[in-house]
Amino acid sequence: MMKRMVGGPGTRSGLFLRLGQCAFGCASIGLMVTAVEFSNFTAFCYLIASMGLQVLWSFGLACLDIYALRRKRDLQNPILVSLFVVGDWVTATLSLAAACSSAGIIVLYAKDLDFCKKHKSIPCHRYQVSVAMAFITWFFTAMSSHVMFWILASV
Repeated sequence: MMKRMVGGPGTRSGLFLRLGQCAFGCASIGLMVTAVEFSNFTAFCYLIASMGLQVLWSFGLACLDIYALRRKRDLQNPILVSLFVVGDWVTATLSLAAACSSAGIIVLYAKDLDFCKKHKSIPCHRYQVSVAMAFITWFFTAMSSHVMFWILASV
């Protein structure tokens, strides 16, 4: 029997983690897409693609959590948890890579080159907030993947 953990599949805390991932991922995408000239930076395009995948994965698992909570179903069987572990680790890795590469671009342009001070039309602040939302999304995903790993290890 698998151990019930806070943040596990089919629990209220697990649903909270998934909804947090969706909300902050959507916020990151929304802020970046509404910024002018974001598509000129490959790292920002990668951030949007990564956050889009994260939002789809998290929304799907949030729907599964809602179903399990309403029907009082147990989602903690080894096959499902294995799938959750792989999906969470893949999306967590992609999200962290995208957030870090985008943060690198922000630091380069805002701090090192003073590009944002010279070109006032570039919305550097919006880029920064979008990247911050991506890091928060990754934090929620990292917590979720850590819990899933320990649930799988308890088999």
